[in-house]
Amino acid sequence: MGKRFRHSFIKSVYILVDVILTSLAIYSACSWREIKFPFDVTLFNLFFDPTNPYRFVFLFWITITIILNNNYGLYQTNREVYETTEVSKVINAVIMSALLTIVALYLGHFKNFPRTVIFITTILMAASFSLWRMMKRAFVSYLVSRGYNNFNAIIIGAGKIGNALAQEIEKKPELGIKIVGFLDDFKSESKSGQPILGKISGFATIAPREFVNKVFITIHHDSQVFLKLLEQAKELGIAVRVVPQGFELMPGEFCKFNIGFIPILEYCNESSLRRQTGKRIFDIFISLIATILLFPLFITLAILIKLDTPGPVFYLSKRYGRRGRIFKMYKFRSMVKEADEALKHLKDKNEVDGPIFKIKKDPRVTQFGKILRRYSLDELPQFINVLKGEMSLVGPRPLPIEQIEKEDLRQLKRLEVRPGITGLWQIRGRSEISFSRLVKWDAWYINNWSFWLDFNILLQTIPVVFKAKGAY
Repeated sequence: MGKRFRHSFIKSVYILVDVILTSLAIYSACSWREIKFPFDVTLFNLFFDPTNPYRFVFLFWITITIILNNNYGLYQTNREVYETTEVSKVINAVIMSALLTIVALYLGHFKNFPRTVIFITTILMAASFSLWRMMKRAFVSYLVSRGYNNFNAIIIGAGKIGNALAQEIEKKPELGIKIVGFLDDFKSESKSGQPILGKISGFATIAPREFVNKVFITIHHDSQVFLKLLEQAKELGIAVRVVPQGFELMPGEFCKFNIGFIPILEYCNESSLRRQTGKRIFDIFISLIATILLFPLFITLAILIKLDTPGPVFYLSKRYGRRGRIFKMYKFRSMVKEADEALKHLKDKNEVDGPIFKIKKDPRVTQFGKILRRYSLDELPQFINVLKGEMSLVGPRPLPIEQIEKEDLRQLKRLEVRPGITGLWQIRGRSEISFSRLVKWDAWYINNWSFWLDFNILLQTIPVVFKAKGAY
């Protein structure tokens, strides 16, 4: 009862905040258009003054907004959902509420209602709802990462997928999930460090002993084993989450829908043309804005590079692009002019695996080049490559031709899409990660691409660049 009351109370607070934000948005929009209304624009008059012919419209707008937000699941904080996904739900709900309000105005024959009020209110609602939920999510993540309302979990299957899941959960303390161990019929230890607590048949005994709240199933036995796990978990009040079979081999996202009463899980795979077209439009828009805004910085860096050491401002490196097309990638020069010739004398000092050459104290890097590399300023000219259609904002990192030609067919998957300025490699360690892991992440990104994944990677890139993690 206590837990249910707490959830109801929190939901009521969320609803109250949305009511206040919606009311303030309507009030702000109407105040700006005060000359159009035959009454004094105050919060009370907007919703309760009998002389206000639009009060029922405003009350309808608030009510329908709350209903839509509830239908979109916006009165709960799902820790596993990306912040950008929640914001997209907010925007969808706000737009839908505005459209329904327009329909209500039409059906009610409110011909003189200012259209700018609808536009301004919608913008203010989307902005305030999004900001409030980002602040709320940050606060919840802060509490959860410090032990509030955490959950114990067991993973069924200590294989490759089970260990990968445990590692991903460990990287995200804001999820509030502690993996207490694995259940597996064939393994005696796990690669991720958590213990093997027993066999799958012992779930009903082990789960209560370890105070388990959630169970993740990563392997797929016969239906009898699976159904027994579901029955036992239901009796114990434990949430069951299943990793879809073959997910790592399938492209696209997952969609859930129903045919009658039967739930269906679909591996979505948008057509390549549609995906690439939408991504390209986004790339051009963002790159054009970034190039215009950063142009003064470009000029400043170019002058400092020329003053630091003799040589050109830009370094042009031949790279493989989409479908194996060779292009010249632009970078601000961070090394001495003869860097390429000096490379052959340094190859035996390579500090990373695979075909990539990296050393932390590269003698070819200039003094100003160290600053450029530390904060990834040398990568800024690649916005030009994006505008030319040779690169994307987000994608697999393009490797030098002489390095990529040493690799095997693993590289072919990376060449299906345009290479990117940033990507999973950038937000997860950059030069500190192994080449084999980089290739795996690139393949996962290609198979699971979405607009919101790109947007999330771009947002995470900003703090990573400022922290200079893994940059040298």
